[in-house]
Amino acid sequence: MSTIEPAAQRVELKRRVAPSDPNVLIDFLHQYSGLSKQQLKDAAYKGAVLLRRDGSVRRLRRAKAVLQVGDRIELHYDRAILALEPPSAHCIADRERYSVWFKPAGMLAQGNEFGDHCALLRVAEVAWPAPRKVWLIHRLDREAIGLMVVAHTQPVAANLSHQFQYNQVRKHYRVQVRGDIAAEYGPQGRIDMPLDGKTAVTEFRVEALIQSDDVANNISTLAVEIHTGRLHQIRRHLAAIGHPVIGDPRYGTGNKDAGGLRLAAVGLAFQCPVSRKPVEFRLTPEDIGF
Repeated sequence: MSTIEPAAQRVELKRRVAPSDPNVLIDFLHQYSGLSKQQLKDAAYKGAVLLRRDGSVRRLRRAKAVLQVGDRIELHYDRAILALEPPSAHCIADRERYSVWFKPAGMLAQGNEFGDHCALLRVAEVAWPAPRKVWLIHRLDREAIGLMVVAHTQPVAANLSHQFQYNQVRKHYRVQVRGDIAAEYGPQGRIDMPLDGKTAVTEFRVEALIQSDDVANNISTLAVEIHTGRLHQIRRHLAAIGHPVIGDPRYGTGNKDAGGLRLAAVGLAFQCPVSRKPVEFRLTPEDIGF
């Protein structure tokens, strides 16, 4: 099956390799997609070609990859997506078997079927003199900025995943919300409200209040720690008590901001999976811009 839009802006191809088909990826795709080999090489390198074999799926990046009869090949070519440049992520700490990164706003943690060249996981894979294997350990909202840890070996990935799963990682955030939250809830508070049928606990401490002539435009800066990791937990909890995160495009109303989402993951503390000693990584207000 294939779908081709005008002027090859988008081409989607899903086809099983038959005995009579070319057994080299670039030749197979060229025969059925209508795209040039250069376009196909670029798409494959950027993660837009998937191989489904023996119940597993992985990206095929090498144009000369050898195919087997029965393989299911998928091409998800989107010219606009492939033309994007990845946001500027950078490594905060390299521990060889894992690394800690600053993820900028607008960057996905991992890619999708249309590619992964703009995703943090791919950037962390190819950032070194020799590419490293990568494992995604946790997530951070696309609109948010801040710290993420990436594993480079399977044992380290298993160790870190266990720490995140069982809430053994301390996660600190800096957030700006609408209104004077201290006037309603005091200088610190705890939100214990289930999300999606599961326990969710968020603690906050007010660090600063930016006052405006119009009290409706006051801004509270919070230090936030979460003890669970539910989807959009901080954003949903703060919106639920009437103080949505500034710039949040989904939760709350009247809180759009040209500066984007004011939510940053500024601290991660966990047991190093290599040394077994406590480690902590931090960002300052200067690092995140608020």
